[in-house]
Amino acid sequence: MSLLSPTGGLGVLRNRNLSFYLSARFLGTLAVQMQSVAVGWQVYQITGSLFDLGLIGLAQFAPFLVLILWAGHVADRHDRRKIIVACMLVQLLVSALLLAFTFSGSKVVWPVFAVLVLFGSARAFMMPASQAVLRNLVPDKDFGQAVALSSSTFHVAVIAGPVLGGLLYVFGPTFVYSVSAALLLISVILMASANSAPQARSTAPVSWHSLLEGLRFVWSRPIVLGAISLDLFAVLFGGATALLPAYAHDVLHAGPTALGWLRTAPGAGAALCSIALAFFPLRRHVGAWMFGGVAVFGLAVLTLGFTDRFPVALAALFILGAGDMVSVYVRHLLVQYETPDEIRGRVSAVNSVFIGASNELGEFESGITAGWLGLTRAILLGGAATLAVTGLWAVLFPVLSKMDRFPHNEKKT
Repeated sequence: MSLLSPTGGLGVLRNRNLSFYLSARFLGTLAVQMQSVAVGWQVYQITGSLFDLGLIGLAQFAPFLVLILWAGHVADRHDRRKIIVACMLVQLLVSALLLAFTFSGSKVVWPVFAVLVLFGSARAFMMPASQAVLRNLVPDKDFGQAVALSSSTFHVAVIAGPVLGGLLYVFGPTFVYSVSAALLLISVILMASANSAPQARSTAPVSWHSLLEGLRFVWSRPIVLGAISLDLFAVLFGGATALLPAYAHDVLHAGPTALGWLRTAPGAGAALCSIALAFFPLRRHVGAWMFGGVAVFGLAVLTLGFTDRFPVALAALFILGAGDMVSVYVRHLLVQYETPDEIRGRVSAVNSVFIGASNELGEFESGITAGWLGLTRAILLGGAATLAVTGLWAVLFPVLSKMDRFPHNEKKT
């Protein structure tokens, strides 16, 4: 049986619009990941401050938190594909501004944080639109495969991006930012060439009641609330990846190329895991799989904190990514299967708040903790806290931890 046949694992790629979307997302993510390595290394070289590494995450999260509920409402009222194109154009502008900063030779890093605020604003509008549009690109029977393949391409970009960013940084940050801008331009063209099926658009007037519809929906669904809040608190405390520039420099005594490999290891683990899920989707014991994935994530963070050997750190980060991918896969399917299309943007916005908080706010928390306790202790504390959250959530949300099948599948059986 051919992998590209209608019944093969990659048969969904025959959908032209999905292929354009995946290609655009891959190149855009590749560019952002390359750029992220360059920004982290450049800021740390200029200031040598762990606190500033934390501020990189905060600068992206603060506007995200302010704008995300409005962004979800926009995704329900307007063409999600066009929103994604506009956000990619803003990301292209961010690359250009970072390039201009580097050419200026400035040793004051606040302009970098200001540019990252712009990036965080664009990402606030892009995340709910990107999460919701996938449901409009493929028929219902192909959605599970599309989610797994979307995650695969995303994490392949997360694999290649940091490595390329670290390797290209040898030529200086200007080269990295230039390549990132070129890739983002191509991604804009690809996304603009895709078409999505008509979406069920919200006609509710803009009000606090409509803006908070996503929050009310999530709060009324214990399974969805438990899934996305588990990810929030587990990754919030286990955000050790924000400290990788300092970890590579101070613990492993390595340079930007090694940092690139460290940054890419979680993506490699997640990509291989998501490819496996595309061919062998989870159908039974989904709650146990999700909690198990988060527990593996926490154990990997602890391993990272205990080692000063590059191969062990690389393996720990690889396993960290695989564990995280399992929980991401389960959470994404739960949210999308349970949500009506007319409020999918607002519910995706709430989901994005939790994801953004766990990532960017987690980076800020890790930077602050490392500044207080030291680098290694901060990583160990984060891993222990992640395991504690996993156990606590299993008690608080037994309906999630004991879930056998996805609710969507239960309705069909």
